[in-house]
Amino acid sequence: MKITGSNVVPYPVEQVWDAILDPRVLVATIPGCERLETRSSTPGSEHAYDMTVTAGVAAIKGTYAGACVLSDLVEHESLVMRLEGAGAPGTIDATVNVYFGEAEPGHTKIDYDADAVVGGMVGGVGQRMLTSVSRRMAGEFFSNVGQAIGAPAPAAAVAAAPGAAGAPGAPAAVGQVFTAPAKAGIASRDDFVKGIAVGAGLVLLGVLAGSLRRRR
Repeated sequence: MKITGSNVVPYPVEQVWDAILDPRVLVATIPGCERLETRSSTPGSEHAYDMTVTAGVAAIKGTYAGACVLSDLVEHESLVMRLEGAGAPGTIDATVNVYFGEAEPGHTKIDYDADAVVGGMVGGVGQRMLTSVSRRMAGEFFSNVGQAIGAPAPAAAVAAAPGAAGAPGAPAAVGQVFTAPAKAGIASRDDFVKGIAVGAGLVLLGVLAGSLRRRR
């Protein structure tokens, strides 16, 4: 399955490049990614991670254990992202060529072309749907990267291997674990429910007060 597309991120190429090479940003921006752990690398593939991702297509959803490797880096110009994973819903093996360019001053255009092989139950989903979902997830990823750059600091939790990534774009220490931040939407839903409860309580108090006044 071949997928191509492009997105524009409203930040300079240098910032977008550094963000994509930062595992704290990756774990917080890859849709469904829950955990990244830096693993030993080979020359040319210094940014290599074991990862856990929960994702789904149509009614088929599950957790995948796999790997993400960024290689063939040409600074501020291009890189290759290799992804592989396996889980109950099936398997995926993809190679994504990513190209960076200036769309306009202060804006980065990212073009990508991917070649993916999907197997198992998820592979039985129609190619049109798989392509549509893949493009949507790619768009979500690059949009998330833009939001992460604009945030005060990457919010991912970091554990183990205390030698954290140093300079922007530098590989993290082997064995370092990065976990995705809690989704803000959970707190929002809780606040919404609390708001309904408080509102209902105030309405009930108003009804009771009115009833007592009428009895007097």
